[in-house]
Amino acid sequence: SGLVLVKNPHLDLLEEDVLYHLDLGTKTHDLPAMFGDIKFVCVGGSPNRMRAFAQFMQRELGLPGAGEDVADICAGSDRYAMYRAGPVLSISHGMGIPSISIMLHELIKLLHHAKCRDVTIIRIGTSGGLGIEAGSVVITDMAVDSSFQPRFEQVVLDDVVVRSTELDKDLAEELLACSRDIPDFPTLIGHTMCTYDFYEGQGRLDGALCSFSSEKKLEYLRRAYDAGVRNIEMESTAFAALCGLCGLKGESCCFHPL
Repeated sequence: SGLVLVKNPHLDLLEEDVLYHLDLGTKTHDLPAMFGDIKFVCVGGSPNRMRAFAQFMQRELGLPGAGEDVADICAGSDRYAMYRAGPVLSISHGMGIPSISIMLHELIKLLHHAKCRDVTIIRIGTSGGLGIEAGSVVITDMAVDSSFQPRFEQVVLDDVVVRSTELDKDLAEELLACSRDIPDFPTLIGHTMCTYDFYEGQGRLDGALCSFSSEKKLEYLRRAYDAGVRNIEMESTAFAALCGLCGLKGESCCFHPL
């Protein structure tokens, strides 16, 4: 049916579903009226970046008010920012798996309550590149963990639940085809490695803690490259797992600035 799925029987027992971190709710807001025609959701770490993206989409789509400021739908919360440009929703998710996971749980419920259909969700972010040219964009075909495995391990109570992290391959190819119209940004498809930390987890030598040598770091990154990893960030496994479980057509595109 193309509807966004939720897999939680307890939601049916709620008199009201409060999307706390988005400052929205099923009683306080008419979610179908506000969001029922949303077809694309773009998420990224920074509130300022997502506001600028919404303004860009206003101009590209020729919408009324293009060039003007856009209202933050989640202004009552200081956790995330959300902007709308026609059928496109632009939302910040902060840094790391915990932050994007909280946002995605509430976003997915929002899309479900709004009865949205055939939604495509794309993460647009920055990442560290691995063996690729600076200025490249990596389209993720598969998100992998620090052992280069396509899995997301979620601790539920005291159980470790393993979830798949494959993303939509057709969407990846479609985005790659679109990239050919923008020659300034070399674009490729590859694995994205997701870590739980910016410093030790990504092999950086300049954190407050470091227990490995530069040689060991390089050996690890070579193994990652040989396993198909082309960029490293901190959200993709959770993003891929939640999108897949809830029927969202999802993809991740990250820019490698350095």
